[in-house]
Amino acid sequence: MTSQAPEREVPRAPEVGLSATAAGRPVPSAWARARGRLPAEDPFIGWSAALALGLLALFLRLWRLGTPREFQFDETYYAKDAWSLLNNGYVRGYVDDANDQILSGTTDGLWTDGPSMIVHPEVGKLLIGLGEKAFGLDPFGWRVASAVVGSLMVVVMVRLARRMTGSTLLGLVAGLLLMLDGLHFVLSRLALLDIFVAFFTLCAVACAINDRDWYRRRLAARLPAPPDPSSWGPVRAVLFRPWLLAGGVCWGLAIGTKWTALYPLAAFGLLVWAWSAGARRSFGVRRPVLRSLVADAPTAFAHLVLVAFVVYLLSWTGWLANAGEYEEGLSSTQYTQFSGEGRCDGETFVDDNPDRDARWPTATEPDASGLGEVTQSLRSLWYYHQDVYTFHTHFLNCSTHTYQSQPSGWLLLNRPVGVAADTGIEPGTRGCTAPAGSDCLRQVLLIGTPMIWWTGIVAVLFAAAMWIGARDWRYSVAVVGVASTWLPWLLYDDRPIFLFYAVLTLPFVVLALTLAIGRLIGSSREPSTRRTVGVVVAGSFLVLVLLNFAWFWPVFTHELMTHSAWLDRIWFARWI
Repeated sequence: MTSQAPEREVPRAPEVGLSATAAGRPVPSAWARARGRLPAEDPFIGWSAALALGLLALFLRLWRLGTPREFQFDETYYAKDAWSLLNNGYVRGYVDDANDQILSGTTDGLWTDGPSMIVHPEVGKLLIGLGEKAFGLDPFGWRVASAVVGSLMVVVMVRLARRMTGSTLLGLVAGLLLMLDGLHFVLSRLALLDIFVAFFTLCAVACAINDRDWYRRRLAARLPAPPDPSSWGPVRAVLFRPWLLAGGVCWGLAIGTKWTALYPLAAFGLLVWAWSAGARRSFGVRRPVLRSLVADAPTAFAHLVLVAFVVYLLSWTGWLANAGEYEEGLSSTQYTQFSGEGRCDGETFVDDNPDRDARWPTATEPDASGLGEVTQSLRSLWYYHQDVYTFHTHFLNCSTHTYQSQPSGWLLLNRPVGVAADTGIEPGTRGCTAPAGSDCLRQVLLIGTPMIWWTGIVAVLFAAAMWIGARDWRYSVAVVGVASTWLPWLLYDDRPIFLFYAVLTLPFVVLALTLAIGRLIGSSREPSTRRTVGVVVAGSFLVLVLLNFAWFWPVFTHELMTHSAWLDRIWFARWI
């Protein structure tokens, strides 16, 4: 009888996970957690709560939405551009007294024959135009799309935070904070583009979070138990990632509203790849970073960047269909269209392009047909983009604006934007009850709720510490989001830029606050001193946010105030 050699023990892959939950139960490995969902809260309750909060947000945003009955700030551009885009297929110029005629109910005879040079893409204006198509060219019509999108953004915020924390309560906290922020609230009641780019960006990030969960489940389902440490992991099974595809569509719509979405796309694209590499590492895949770089990075690039590019290009369909109008009517005049405003030493666009004639090359070419016409139109669109880029990077360098602010102080709410004001209302007239010697006024002020933004600074710093120290991936979303939507503006602080651009940063500040509140309360539901204190502190913070929002309500909604009541809300001289 021969003795058998002992079997060689196959090394097991390390199981990455926490040792125990707050309740003392063992935490499954990363592989086991990805294979099956952990017990979650009732999805019906989660969706019902999110939709209910969204409806409340919609009610607040629709309240007296048509007031004031005037063009507020840059509504004067976007409202008219949206109407022209939807009715003419492209943006046409308008007569000098167009604003007065529109407010008096006239929509005919306002538009000139030639196209107008617009300096932002068309998606946001198309959405504004849908509201105008449904309700007419009036203040309610051009603002209603913003109100709907702002309310949907609250719903997305609830669902995103719920997925990241596993708690419907914390999801509602995130949605409530977003709903009660003044910057988000006022932008949801204006026909500006920023609420749309913020919405699509948040949707794109939510898709990335969903993809993270989907990818880990897909990967774990195709790895043995325990994973073989010599395995390189699957490739074909994760080549098509539906949530990333949806994210690419959202990124395309965000960039198709404003180019500023390019920065968070780049940042979150890298984060998606890092999460993919981290999943392979936690499942014991051999050389996970290299494997993910070869297998996952190109896939993520195709789903996010290439899809976003296609969607962005499709958003210019109306422009491309009318490229001939731009070639003939715009390219010959665009360099001098803004020559008298904002240029250094009287320069014009042509000074930035000394090697080019003031007309696009396509303007002097014979009209092509078929595929050649498509190519010619795309070339014209490229020249148009060059000129828009010149406008954004050079044209405004020497201009100034009353409400411009330094981006370094945005999180401190350094300089809000007054978008509408009706001042000097005498006592006894138009409902003014001010004492003799004083007066009343109405104002719409674009400013965030201070309680959210100022505590949010601390929460973002805490998120950075938790991401680095505890290696908790959830905090990376908040930190990367804030950094990619805020820091790039520091490169452009030599031109007029405004506080309300920070609405793109707001959801990530809210996420940082929500994660901090979740940490404060703790994960255990068992009664304890720590949980009691955490609930009291978190509840007190939410009450203060609500009171802070209510205090600023009159300057958010154009309410009649006495001069002294207005001064009570202008806490710093730079807010005037």
